[in-house]
Amino acid sequence: MASSNVPCSLLKDDINGKYFSYNLNQNVAVFSLNCCYFIFFFSPFSVDPAEQSLLNKLIRHNLVKNRNQVEVLQRDPNSPLFSVKTFEELRLKPQLLQGVYTMGFNRPSRIQENALPMMLAEPPQNLIAQSQSGTGKTAAFSLAMLSHVNPANKWTQCLCIAPTYELAVQIGHVIEQMGKFYPEVKLAYAVRGNRLLRGTTIQEHIVIGTPGTVLDWGLKLKFFDPKKIRVFVLDEADVMIATQGHQDQSIRIQRLLPKDCQMLLLSATFEDSVWSFAERIIPDPNIIKLKREEETLDTIKQFYVVCKEKEDKFSALCNIYGSLTIAQAMIFCQTRRMASWLSGQLSSEGHQVALLSGEMMVEQRAAVIERFREGKEKVLVTTNVCSRGIDVEQVSIVVNFDLPVGRDGNSDNETYLHRIGRTGRFGKKGFAFNMVDSQETMDLIHQIELHFDRKIVKLDTDDLDELEKMMN
Repeated sequence: MASSNVPCSLLKDDINGKYFSYNLNQNVAVFSLNCCYFIFFFSPFSVDPAEQSLLNKLIRHNLVKNRNQVEVLQRDPNSPLFSVKTFEELRLKPQLLQGVYTMGFNRPSRIQENALPMMLAEPPQNLIAQSQSGTGKTAAFSLAMLSHVNPANKWTQCLCIAPTYELAVQIGHVIEQMGKFYPEVKLAYAVRGNRLLRGTTIQEHIVIGTPGTVLDWGLKLKFFDPKKIRVFVLDEADVMIATQGHQDQSIRIQRLLPKDCQMLLLSATFEDSVWSFAERIIPDPNIIKLKREEETLDTIKQFYVVCKEKEDKFSALCNIYGSLTIAQAMIFCQTRRMASWLSGQLSSEGHQVALLSGEMMVEQRAAVIERFREGKEKVLVTTNVCSRGIDVEQVSIVVNFDLPVGRDGNSDNETYLHRIGRTGRFGKKGFAFNMVDSQETMDLIHQIELHFDRKIVKLDTDDLDELEKMMN
């Protein structure tokens, strides 16, 4: 797999220890408590979906353990349904099979078992697929594009669009890795900063890019002929429609393509707006959906601690942490301001603290999360930016320093579920502690209890014997 005009990637760990010094202006600092490090992770209230998707890609080196059942809806219900358990069953080119194994894929993931036979089918089949980050979807459609290319034809045959520059580059890296032993296939990036001379007709077989630049290349600048595209991939559809202008640009691109072009659309979520968009883009599709398995609270013991003010919360936090044998912990704050105050308190006590801002590069956030996953830091303090997508087996407690509140002032039950769902994973017991400092937050506790039909037990963190008893 060869690539031309590859833009300089921002995907490098350029931190290398810098975030271990205290610097509020740079949102970077370090504390420790009881010989353990605390990481404070801040972000604005709203989490950018493209950034969250990129972060998930960066922090996942292996396939996630997906417990969801796959539901397949075929365009023709009378045709046989194929799935595969090995990559050999797909009859791939030897150089592609070598690339698959070199990437560390030993057997197809659950989504790949069902999607790959459709993606590689002859005649081509269109597909709408739901797949969360980390399930091997990028590898699946990359393999499909590489398989459908005829290297002897020196023109663009496969087109893939993604919502952002960074996500496009990430997909390109997967294609390059998978096509490592297939150098005849060339790849070009239609992204900002990659300028070609007017009048150029590119010979790269696969083009990966963002909708605006791809539209310019195909329609305005005529760098490639859209009528010669055999495979069209639209990735991150849910992120795409959340980005201004991308939905219309994607539809314009699709209308330029030949009717016999294979069309693949992938999305992590499928709200009504995504389904509406998918139906406009993909004609006569097969559909792969995930039957959602709700996060369970059965393995999580939930407690609340009554506090008068934020200083009491901090004391309770220290008592909890000082009294228990904790592998790793996550602490959630509702605002950056509160997290900043908490880090200041720890700093004034002489503790080392790592502060990370949501405004930092996504790659820097990923590096810190990776350190947490590796156990180099024992506690991650974060806003909602980390309430989803981080699976760390060693997390034994979650602390809601601030309870999540919705825009209507009531409890944000979905965020609460995702927060405390960071513990009690992989069949292990977990513990969730909620700090209550007012009647309003006590009302939130009651709302959460009612919603989930689970009792949240009052805990006195000053009574160490009771604390130890409750935890056992």
